Amino acid sequence: MPRSELGSFLTARRARVTPAAVRLPVTGHRRVPGLRREEVALLAGISADYYVRLEQGRERAPSAQVLDALAAALRLDEDGRLHLFRLAGIGPRPRDAAVTDRVDPGLRALLADWPHHPALVHNRAYDVLAANSLADALFDGWTHSRNLLHLVFTHPAARTFYRDWPEVARGAVAGFRLGHGEAPDDPRVRRVLGELLEADAEFAELWARHDARGKTLHRKRLHHDGVGPLTLTMQVFGVRAAPGQELVVYHAEPGSPGAEALARLAAGRRA
Repeated sequence: MPRSELGSFLTARRARVTPAAVRLPVTGHRRVPGLRREEVALLAGISADYYVRLEQGRERAPSAQVLDALAAALRLDEDGRLHLFRLAGIGPRPRDAAVTDRVDPGLRALLADWPHHPALVHNRAYDVLAANSLADALFDGWTHSRNLLHLVFTHPAARTFYRDWPEVARGAVAGFRLGHGEAPDDPRVRRVLGELLEADAEFAELWARHDARGKTLHRKRLHHDGVGPLTLTMQVFGVRAAPGQELVVYHAEPGSPGAEALARLAAGRRA
């Protein structure tokens, strides 16, 4: 029987937890980088045989209590725990799990009302569905692709534009993994996943880590060919009217070099 997504996730996360992190003694030669299967079972209070069946895909319907115990044993954060429950078929999914390309007209108007803040809306597949003029300018008119994952992993200048590219790449894949767990059968999500797995080995390596984490408030360091370096704060909001869509807004501290660079970018857009 082929290994399930749940089993693959458990295997990947087990490899990321060291015995020291969970205060287990290290004895003898260890062939695995993280915890052994029996150690995870011990920490979760379940039988080693049952845990092996979970990893191998022979057991696919663990209880919520078992999942909670596994989440604690594997030191999962809230996003990781949610992803674990979804993989087991217990986590809630939106009423309409399909990717929708329709952006509410009111939200489009809101984007246009932020002339000093780049803002965009994307779906679970990371397709940019709407963007204001400053976001268009920041991302060079989307000439390479209107998919954010393709920008990160296949744009020739991605490692220059994203000054902290490794961190950006890890975060992008972890966010995509979380959305994939919410709608794994969506055709567009699956197509983007297939394209990136084929196109970029670093994406495939990060995908194999099974990190699942939503975007949070953080700073992004960018370099735009026209205006130079920018440091922007990125905030992300779920669009309640369209599950799976996210509103992303970039902000520069007033008077900062980033704010001045955005002002030059906006002026060039108007010229």
